Amino acid sequence: MAKITRDSLMTLEAYAKVRKQKRTEVMAHKKPRKIPLGEHITLYFEDEVTIRYQVQEMLHVERIFEEAEIAHELETYLPLVPDGSNWKATMMIEYPDPAERAAQLAKMVGIEDRIWVQINDSSPVYAIADEDLERENSEKTSAVHFLRFELTREMIQALQQPDTLSMGVDHPAYEATINPVNEQTRLSLINDLDTPE
Repeated sequence: MAKITRDSLMTLEAYAKVRKQKRTEVMAHKKPRKIPLGEHITLYFEDEVTIRYQVQEMLHVERIFEEAEIAHELETYLPLVPDGSNWKATMMIEYPDPAERAAQLAKMVGIEDRIWVQINDSSPVYAIADEDLERENSEKTSAVHFLRFELTREMIQALQQPDTLSMGVDHPAYEATINPVNEQTRLSLINDLDTPE
């Protein structure tokens, strides 16, 4: 898997020249990695491509060229790149109406710990949520969470077969299941993993 390092980032000038093309490429790449769980929760599975794009966009938009600031952006975003034995996802809880969103977030405390992936009929793997900082309190959860799903070698091996991956959420205030996840998604997510020999 490619690593995002300071040396591998494009300069602001070079990125400006290819920005439009990069956006088109990354949007196509992201499509099978966007998983709606019901109507109001979406998982965006991150990888080297999506995070590199995010970093380059931040540098471009904020006009960041100081080394210390570039290092800070890398420190912020690199933990979201999967490391071969896991998937990492940004979870968004989306309700267009602010009042409804506030009411639902109050009902959904702890939901970030109830998001799961399952390979074949193994036990579901529940997300490890928000390792960087706490995003909820006793009154409500946040609309954005960062999730990690840690997989065993056996699970990674089993994923090589079609129709082996399902995902969902099981919280008293919100439930949804996708079984199985579509093939384009499974094939894209396999690329995040080191395949056992």
